[in-house]
Amino acid sequence: MELWLGIVLIIVALIAGVALGFFIARKYMMNYLKKNPPINEQMLRTMMMQMGQKPSQKKINQMMRAMNNQTK
Repeated sequence: MELWLGIVLIIVALIAGVALGFFIARKYMMNYLKKNPPINEQMLRTMMMQMGQKPSQKKINQMMRAMNNQTK
């Protein structure tokens, strides 16, 4: 096999692997987010009510800010 052909095949295989990996990771993340949606204000409000607390908008905003800062 000629050297240039081997190099071209390696480059093509590398590009194909990266593209395939990207699409597999994208599909995995979309399924994960569908099964486990990120917490939003409505979920926080429901959790607080289940814990026996009356959620005020100020508390909700404070908790959302704290969670967003924690993920950064």
